[in-house]
Amino acid sequence: MHSKTYDVVGGYRIHVQEIGTGEPVVFLHGSGPGASGASNFRDNINAFVDAGYRVILPDMIGYGASSMPEGIDYTLQLFTDTIHDALTQHGLTHAHLVGNSLGGGVAIQLTLDHPAFADSLVLMAPGCIEEQAEYFKMPGIAKMVSGFGGPDFNLDEQRRLVSNLVHPDFASKISDELVAERFAVARTQPKDVLTRMRTPNLGPHLGALTQRIFVLWGDNDEFCSVRGARLFLDQCADIRVMTFGRTGHWVQVERAAQFNAHVCAFLADGSHGG
Repeated sequence: MHSKTYDVVGGYRIHVQEIGTGEPVVFLHGSGPGASGASNFRDNINAFVDAGYRVILPDMIGYGASSMPEGIDYTLQLFTDTIHDALTQHGLTHAHLVGNSLGGGVAIQLTLDHPAFADSLVLMAPGCIEEQAEYFKMPGIAKMVSGFGGPDFNLDEQRRLVSNLVHPDFASKISDELVAERFAVARTQPKDVLTRMRTPNLGPHLGALTQRIFVLWGDNDEFCSVRGARLFLDQCADIRVMTFGRTGHWVQVERAAQFNAHVCAFLADGSHGG
């Protein structure tokens, strides 16, 4: 896997990893302590490379190996503008966008801002389609309250936070390697990345998306309610929705084999450029 870091708008730096050849597929990770492109999609990368895709894994600002500024609001526009700048510098003029949670919101905003950039959209429990206050009512958000950013934050707490993202049936399958990988990132992150996150409601704008869209959602998601799938069905012209029972917020992790097969088939079904 090749890595490069780009100086982007605002004076920040965005880290991008790449592996494989073929049509580019950009994977946009979600939020939470320790998130990064590689850790969120560790069970998907090889399947897409084997299917003939060029996999691009950026770390969003505040995450992974990218800049982690303090004392700022982490707005959706900031995430989107810095990612788009980095991807453009990386040589991309278009790509399929695959995003979960916050990454789904970034994929939507990037497509609204730069419609020609997105060949198609694959969204797993995407955020930013309701008012931010609605997300804070979700039980998963309440469980995320922790010592993150404090001196007592440890591996056990990191495991608890990751376990909250998945259905209880899957919690025992979370590997020590994944927990350690996310803990290493979380120890370097400022609290601002979560406490000063600001996201708009893009729900009313989904009808402006003309690309082919595939939405996947866990029926037991405690962070982004599966009711959000209805917004896409009601507004989008070329939309496919798939839900998974006994599955939480991490479809691409909890249902990795199914996710890989269904999404690769979806990408193969569509013509280049949407």
